[in-house]
Amino acid sequence: MLRWILDRWPLAAAAASAGMLAAAHAFETFGGLAPCTLCLKQREVYWVAMAIGIAGVVLSRLVRPRRVRSIVCALLALVFLYGAGLAAYHAGVEWKWWPGPDACSGSSAAASADAMADLLKGGPIQAPRCDEAAWVFAGLSMAGWNALVSLALAAASAVAALRGRSRD
Repeated sequence: MLRWILDRWPLAAAAASAGMLAAAHAFETFGGLAPCTLCLKQREVYWVAMAIGIAGVVLSRLVRPRRVRSIVCALLALVFLYGAGLAAYHAGVEWKWWPGPDACSGSSAAASADAMADLLKGGPIQAPRCDEAAWVFAGLSMAGWNALVSLALAAASAVAALRGRSRD
């Protein structure tokens, strides 16, 4: 089964990305957990990975399937590794290991006062804070779980790339 998945990894990576996006949207829609700025950036990684995976499936039908699949899998490994780093950064912000972006960490009192004034005037509502975990399971926030999933997807992508390369 694992070999079958690795042989079709660009499609599997696109499906995994779609699944992660669906899960994120389900937490937002059904769980009422609005995404912060860093959460939205993590979703972008899955959109990119899904596009690369689908493009890889199409390209492998047109030209040298093994070579294309190997290149696409290597590219997916890099994208998922970036996603793991971004998610780990977000988890670190939530644990207060390092500061997050000023735009969503609410680090300045002036920004908080401005947001409250806007809210009282009926103005825009601020996005959730990046430095507070909205959901935690088994000691990990969504960002922490995302880091682990992205790391696993990066590893699988690297294995698929090396596997395809050794067969050429």
